[in-house]
Amino acid sequence: MGFPNSIKSLIDDFKKLPGIGEKTAERLALATLNLDVDEIEKFSNSLQNIKIKIRRCSICNGLSEEEVCEICLDETKEKEIICVVEDLKNVYLIEKINVFNGKFHVLDGLISPTLGKGPDDINLESLIKRVKEKEVKEIILAFKPSIEGETTALYISKKLKDYNLTISKLAYGLPMGADMDYVDSLTLELALEERKKVS
Repeated sequence: MGFPNSIKSLIDDFKKLPGIGEKTAERLALATLNLDVDEIEKFSNSLQNIKIKIRRCSICNGLSEEEVCEICLDETKEKEIICVVEDLKNVYLIEKINVFNGKFHVLDGLISPTLGKGPDDINLESLIKRVKEKEVKEIILAFKPSIEGETTALYISKKLKDYNLTISKLAYGLPMGADMDYVDSLTLELALEERKKVS
C-alpha cells in the first residue's frame, strides 16, 4: 500500500527540484506533516512570492524584486569592474566570500557548440552594451575551467578587444572541469585575487 494521494502529489512536487530523488522527496513530504498550519502557509507564500515578485535585473541580469538589483544600486561597489559569470548562483557564491567589490553580469550559460549553444544564446549583447555605455576598466571572466568556459572567455575577449579595458580570468587554483558550485571559498578567493590577464 502506498502513500495517500495528497502525500504522493507532494512527493512528486519535491522531486521536480534539482538533486531531490525519491527517498529525499518522501522525507521532505513527511516532514511537512510536523509543521503547523501557519508554517505551511508561510512556506506556501514563500513559494508563490518567488514566482510573483522575483525578476531579472535590467542591468546585470541578476535576481531582484525591483527593476534594478541591490548590487547594481550599491554605490560602494566599483562600477569600473564587472565580474562576468555563467549563472545566477555564481553571483551569490562570489558575494559570499566578500573579496570582490565590483559589479556583476550574468550570461545564463556558456558557448557550447556540442550543445548547440552559440553566442546569440547567452546574455552577451547586454554586456557589450554596458561596456560601451559605462566607464568599465576591467572585465573579470569567472567561468569554470572547461572547454565551454575557455571558448566563452576567448569569444568575449575578441568581442571586447577594441575597447580600452583589461580582460582577466580566474587563476587556475580551480581544477579543470570543476563546477563553480563545489569550489571552496578559499580557492575561489585566491582565484579572484590571482586572476590572469586575457587581453
